[in-house]
Amino acid sequence: MAETAPDGSGSGEECHATQVVSADGEMDAAAMERFAAAAGLPGYGLSYAVVSILGPQGSGKSTLLNHLFGTKFREMDALKGRQQTTKGIWIAKAVGIEPFTVVLDLEGTDGRERGQDDTAFEKQSALFALAVSDIVLINLWCHDIGREHAANRPLLRTVLQVLMRLFSPRKTTLLLVIRDKTKTPLEYLTQALKEDLQKIWDSVEKPEVYKEAELSEFFNVEVTALSSYEEKEELFKEQVGELRQRFCHSISPGGLAADRRGVVPASGFCLSALQIWKVIRENKDLNLPAHKVMVATVRCEEIANEKLRHFVSDKGWLELEAAVKSGSVPSFGKKLSAILDLYLSEYDTETMYFDEGVRIAKRQQLESSLLNHTYPALEMVIENLHLVVLNKFKSDLEQSLRTRKGFAESVRRCAQASMAELDAGLRDAAVKHVGWDASKDKNKLQQHIQDYVASVRSTKLDELTANYKKKLSDKLAGPVQSILENGERDAWASVRRLYRLETENAALDLLDSLLEFELDQATSNKMVSDLREHARSVVEMKAREAAANVLMRMKERFSTVLNRDRDSMPRTWTGDEDIRAITREARLEALRLLSVMAAIRLDDKPDKIERALVTALLDGGALSQKRSIEFSYDPLASSTWEEVSPMQTLITPVQCKTIWRQFKAETEYAVVQAISMQEAHRLRKNWLPPAWTILLLAILGYNEFMFLLRNPLYLLGLLVALVLSYALWLQYDITAYFRHGTLSSLLTIVSRLLPTIMDILTAIVNMGHNQKHSTHPSHRPPPLHTQSFRNQTWRQAQVQYQSPDSPSSSSSVNSNDS
Repeated sequence: MAETAPDGSGSGEECHATQVVSADGEMDAAAMERFAAAAGLPGYGLSYAVVSILGPQGSGKSTLLNHLFGTKFREMDALKGRQQTTKGIWIAKAVGIEPFTVVLDLEGTDGRERGQDDTAFEKQSALFALAVSDIVLINLWCHDIGREHAANRPLLRTVLQVLMRLFSPRKTTLLLVIRDKTKTPLEYLTQALKEDLQKIWDSVEKPEVYKEAELSEFFNVEVTALSSYEEKEELFKEQVGELRQRFCHSISPGGLAADRRGVVPASGFCLSALQIWKVIRENKDLNLPAHKVMVATVRCEEIANEKLRHFVSDKGWLELEAAVKSGSVPSFGKKLSAILDLYLSEYDTETMYFDEGVRIAKRQQLESSLLNHTYPALEMVIENLHLVVLNKFKSDLEQSLRTRKGFAESVRRCAQASMAELDAGLRDAAVKHVGWDASKDKNKLQQHIQDYVASVRSTKLDELTANYKKKLSDKLAGPVQSILENGERDAWASVRRLYRLETENAALDLLDSLLEFELDQATSNKMVSDLREHARSVVEMKAREAAANVLMRMKERFSTVLNRDRDSMPRTWTGDEDIRAITREARLEALRLLSVMAAIRLDDKPDKIERALVTALLDGGALSQKRSIEFSYDPLASSTWEEVSPMQTLITPVQCKTIWRQFKAETEYAVVQAISMQEAHRLRKNWLPPAWTILLLAILGYNEFMFLLRNPLYLLGLLVALVLSYALWLQYDITAYFRHGTLSSLLTIVSRLLPTIMDILTAIVNMGHNQKHSTHPSHRPPPLHTQSFRNQTWRQAQVQYQSPDSPSSSSSVNSNDS
């Protein structure tokens, strides 16, 4: 454990003398650190000097140091005899001397206490003194100067020998202190000492590199002399006071410690001394430049780590980091840079005297460590800025589009504003110690803006395209459906004209609308092409829908042509119509409708579908062979049409054949009904007998006619019978009854004859009774009279003739009877 001089009660500038190397050669690093901290050594940078003293045991080294520097090293008590007083190495601070001066008191050489170990420790302590000291005092007895075997020669030899193991870039001041000076002039003593030093230097074995080196290259040799302390104490103190003045401002140019090359900064002195002693104890050569780099490395690293720890717990940094996590922080870069500058400047201040290369390297490491610690926060600031700018771009773009400004122009304007805002934010967040590559953040924002713009553009274009497609569908669907349902021969020509007109108009409007998006030509052409394809798909869809209902449309067309004349008036079936020709015309119109529905004809290519259908289905047989030489086989015995692609086929030839067969079966009844109505009309028109039959009856019935004239009673009965017959004729449609056969008509008339006669008679009696007893005009409905019978019968007849699809005559009779 390190000792402290018992009489060293330091106060003010005084400091306890502390043992840093024990008698057994172990250095107490803790004691060294305590001394440095108590003396305030670390704060002096390079403004300090180290003085050590070498000399024989009992030569008054400690006494000289105490008087010279005001220290309190333990001194030998002369009354107890010459014995070892200083053991190991002691350290103290010089009092009242500027600059700050560290004083080392080394154990004396040639002591009997160590015996054979004296030489080893002597060399180690001498080497340590030369390594750490700016000024080395060598205490010499005046009476030994000039003697070959004097006691001071081994000491000087030791100093010069250990010098060969010390690779130092600076000169050390070797101050030879001649003790107990005699009357011999100092000049002679100095010359003698220098000659002795030169002889010793020449005799010392030197490395090859120093074979020709001079002593002056390593030492500034100074000589001074002091009177005897015991005999001339006052003169001794006076001479010591004069010598003390030489140690004031010793590090200034011309001072004893003027060569400052390789000086270890004060904050690294303890570490340097510890490492030097360790190397010396391991009996290794001491390379002071390398040692200086090592000390600088260790101390700079310690200082850097200390600054990093302080930064991590710095209140300002913690507040800034917390603020970053909660949102954006204005002037983040300035605030963080100020904090970083503070700790880096502290590092620079504390390491300014260490090796420049090491100091700069460790500073860079410290800066890198600080930035690595702050990088997440900086990254978060940039990310927050990125999100804020991107969200603002989105809102600005949306607002701009609401004002009906052009899409591309709005994107450019908003993007420029966003990039300018990002640049301003990056400048605000920039830390001067960070070589931040802003281009990456700009490219990232540009990419996100482009992605968002592409998404919005796609949505807008989809909406725009959908709107034009809907408008085009509305303009095409209804008219196309109507044209195809009409089934005119030029239906597809009309569809093509409509399709081209509406499609071209829509395409031009779409191109005008796309101008604000500033799309490339290929994209615009594709969108127009898609619109055309949509228009085509609408037409094709309506064509397929119409084709699916072709049978119903064919029947409607057939019924229209069959039952209505060219003026669209209901057809009355008299005996003059050519039912066969009308039926053929109706079937031909239906077949044309089928040919229109059979294929999609948007490409304006001619085809032979209608001729094939007419030839195969309407003409048929041998007539087909006469009229069409080009069809040498059944044109409908195929699944495709000639010159029509399968994609454009709506109804295949085989399907046409099946539809036609079903069509004929379902329209056959209408033809039969028309024929029946025509026959009935002929029968009704020719119900009277021929004129010759009437003349023959008149000639042959002349006698009977004359008999009736001669008998009025018979004539009256005949008139009554005629009146009743006429009433029955008006009451019933006798002609309609006889259409279904004579026997059934007679049975129907007979079954209804008696009730009808009774009704007529009752009506006549009631009419007479009412006219006789009524005093006021009757409000009851007038009785049934012959005119009402006539009108009712006429209306029924009209209905029968005008409706070819009406039920049979028997149904009419039944309805009248009900």
